[in-house]
Amino acid sequence: MNSIYARRRRRNVIIRVLCYAAAAFGLTWLGLILFTLFWNGLAGLNLSVFTQMTPPPGSKTGGLANAIAGSAIMTFLGVAIGAPIGMLAGTFLAEYGRHERLTTVIRFINDILLSAPSIIIGLFVYVAVVLPMGGFSGLAGALALAVIVIPVVVRTTEDMLLLVPNPLREAASALGMPRSLVIKRVAYRAARAGLITGVLLATARVAGETAPLLFTALNNQFWNIDMTTTVANLPVTINNFVQSPYEYWRQLAWTGALIITLAVLTLNVVARILGRERNTQ
Repeated sequence: MNSIYARRRRRNVIIRVLCYAAAAFGLTWLGLILFTLFWNGLAGLNLSVFTQMTPPPGSKTGGLANAIAGSAIMTFLGVAIGAPIGMLAGTFLAEYGRHERLTTVIRFINDILLSAPSIIIGLFVYVAVVLPMGGFSGLAGALALAVIVIPVVVRTTEDMLLLVPNPLREAASALGMPRSLVIKRVAYRAARAGLITGVLLATARVAGETAPLLFTALNNQFWNIDMTTTVANLPVTINNFVQSPYEYWRQLAWTGALIITLAVLTLNVVARILGRERNTQ
């Protein structure tokens, strides 16, 4: 017995050491990436980044105001379009079609969309929207982002509603409330923090997407909020600037990457806090 116990202890120690080593390996590279990003990005972070337009070639003054505004508008529109569709689909899966065969098919397709490369979605929107419209546009970019948002919100909405105890629904139904009101006033309220968390995670997911916008919104060197034409955005601007021969453009690319990282980090922290609050209720 002692030999068996000793062998198990050795195996346990080996596995724990391997787990710690793997975690340290991943965290080390993450730390190096964040250190490099902050080191290079903070050097160019100033007020002009948020107040001036993207500079012309060779210029040593300028900012990212038009790119930041374009990204914010397209992200807002993408979430505004995709989140309601995703919540409705997730509500159907959790409340109306929980035991139907169609639900399994929808869930399978949603999982495929959830893991699909964003460049494929960009190509799809390019063929379905950009070509018929006759040109790139911010609206096409927002639609591409919406397609990415939908499966994320579907999954989180379904999971959060399934966590709502059935006795709450039964009690509301016993009072004579129709099913739609049970979902709206009971299930949604009980899962409110989780639903908001899902929307925030979807927003963080699309905030830094580059590939879909390359095929849909493209880019614009000037201030433009007309969604029917090309619109400046941070991801594509960073992609263009980081490959340029101009030192100031490359510095702006690092600063833009830092801005996106901080925005995504903030959204994820808020989502974590809301998720923790829901778990403690």
